[in-house]
Amino acid sequence: MAAFFKRPIAALMALLLSANLSVNLSTFKSKYRDIDPGQYKNIILFIGDGMGYNSLAYTEKEYNTKLEMLSRSSIHGYSKTRSSSDAVTDSAAGGTALACATRTTNRAIGVFPQDRYSFAFVAMNLCELAQSYGRMAGVVTTDTNNGATPACFSAHTDDRGNGEEISRQQVENSNLDLLWAAKSDYVSEEYANEFGWTYLDSLADFEALEEGERSFGQFEGEIWREQSGADSPTLSAMTEKAVDMLDDDPDGFFLMVEGAHIDKNSHSNNGEGMTAAAMEFNRAINWAYDYADAHGDTLIVITADHETGGIEQEANGDFRYTTGSHTATDVPILVYGCDKFINHGETIKNKEIARRLSLAMGAEIGEFPQAIKLY
Repeated sequence: MAAFFKRPIAALMALLLSANLSVNLSTFKSKYRDIDPGQYKNIILFIGDGMGYNSLAYTEKEYNTKLEMLSRSSIHGYSKTRSSSDAVTDSAAGGTALACATRTTNRAIGVFPQDRYSFAFVAMNLCELAQSYGRMAGVVTTDTNNGATPACFSAHTDDRGNGEEISRQQVENSNLDLLWAAKSDYVSEEYANEFGWTYLDSLADFEALEEGERSFGQFEGEIWREQSGADSPTLSAMTEKAVDMLDDDPDGFFLMVEGAHIDKNSHSNNGEGMTAAAMEFNRAINWAYDYADAHGDTLIVITADHETGGIEQEANGDFRYTTGSHTATDVPILVYGCDKFINHGETIKNKEIARRLSLAMGAEIGEFPQAIKLY
């Protein structure tokens, strides 16, 4: 598009975004007075992709156990999921709400719905916000690096299918301290090294990683299970190592951990796989709870971008899938380390989770969501 047309479009987008952000400030100012800005040095956000409360109940029944993510958290609430374009969100828009405190159109990554193609601005994500305060930031997922959820915390683009562009932004432009994921086709060792990353693709690489090294991990095998079945770490091992890499920063850190295979297995109505993925996700969270117990300045929030599978419990106590798609079911919010984040039993919009995390990190009311220029 010629520059002649870009300038007025960018000006219009800026005006629309300015109006949107000012409405957010006036509408929500009174809701967050109980969250003390900057109270928490360390923040870990766990996202169980596709995880509803019935996903967890199904897992407890299959494994005849109580999940620590539920039993050790005294504050359970609900996130009302949707996108700006549909009552049922996908992972891109759902992830953007959780990363950027704004609802966008389905398939869009880290952009405002008024400016999907980034003519003027993009939506700052929580990793970028943390780093603006001098904190370290990392992303850990069982999905590929260019999967929708990790992309929302590390890139900005109009469509989740732009895997090459998402990976380019992650490698060349993001300032993340670590990004660990399943292997993709877009990031090679040579490419990562060129831009200052230590590249990891084996358990030996992972275990040899030393503090101070900026690392890009690409792992094979079922890293979402308790045993990956390959020369790779599991999600719980990655969570523990990631915190160890980040927590020496005197300013603190922000870490997003995604269990992507609750969703992936639910799309195919694979109950065995879904519950196995939920169990490994729970192991990662249980370790993080122990860490928070030893560090009183740590806030942990667990939620989901949407529910997948429409899981229902039958009269005989068994669970069944009713669809292979996403649903509009409210999803869990579990909180550990803060009694002011939500009230027990409260339902809030998905985008409000990110807004409250920004306050806990040190943002002032009205500072987040924030519009920034694309790289």
